[in-house]
Amino acid sequence: MNNNVSKSNHKYSRRRINVGLGLTIAGFLIFLLGADPDLVGLDRSPYIGFVQTAVFSTGLAMLCLGGYLSFKACQIASRIQSLAQDIGVRLVATGYLISLISGMADVFGFGTQSWPALPFFGPRQAAGVIVGEIIIAIGFILYMPFLSTKA
Repeated sequence: MNNNVSKSNHKYSRRRINVGLGLTIAGFLIFLLGADPDLVGLDRSPYIGFVQTAVFSTGLAMLCLGGYLSFKACQIASRIQSLAQDIGVRLVATGYLISLISGMADVFGFGTQSWPALPFFGPRQAAGVIVGEIIIAIGFILYMPFLSTKA
């Protein structure tokens, strides 16, 4: 009897965790497809253009959303989210925004190429995307439910 009570206090939604992990894996695969399409024989150009940037930005968004859903499903329902977890969620969103804006800088009009020319993914944009991904990783480390203190 006492064992059932402890199980009900720590009940995780396995379905939500599985959906989040599935979204994370699908996002990672889409991110890989956009970052290096030659892995599956789809590389048609030596340059990284708008379509590749849009594909890996979409994959990164799915990866971030899936990771958030998985970690959120692991939280105990009655537990209040800690300050570190609040900061972690905001860092994940900020990191994604930095990656998106850095990757799409030419499309948005403040990159090295003007819009009538084809967008070009240059070294500065790559550095911005990497910085955004590092911020996303720090945010997920802060958001991990087992690292926060118990309320």
